[in-house]
Amino acid sequence: MRVLQTRNLLVLAFGLAVGLAGCASGGGSGGSRGGGPNRLTASDLEPVQQLDAYQAIQRLRPRWLRTRGGNYAAVFVDGTERPGGLDVLRSIRVAEVEEMRYMSSTDATTRYGTGYDGGVILITTKR
Repeated sequence: MRVLQTRNLLVLAFGLAVGLAGCASGGGSGGSRGGGPNRLTASDLEPVQQLDAYQAIQRLRPRWLRTRGGNYAAVFVDGTERPGGLDVLRSIRVAEVEEMRYMSSTDATTRYGTGYDGGVILITTKR
């Protein structure tokens, strides 16, 4: 009987530990302010609706616009790479943007292959 109680207690403790670990790594809700250093959500962009995407990034995440090894970030809009580099951002109104993300060169190389030494800026529009 004592062995059964000990086992049940052990299972309960394990379940509690797994549950707490899941809560701790949940990351919060997607719509909250402060999408993190590599993400700008629609709520983050609300105060700069009148700007274009370049100006908004320059104001909110200037690190995304810096060169890395002499290369600037490539720009993808709704999953398609846009030629023209960062100048493409000047033609996108923030009011049309749902989310912007920065992907490091390592992550971009893993996802898209070589040639993204400056990283990638991913823009999802409100379509």
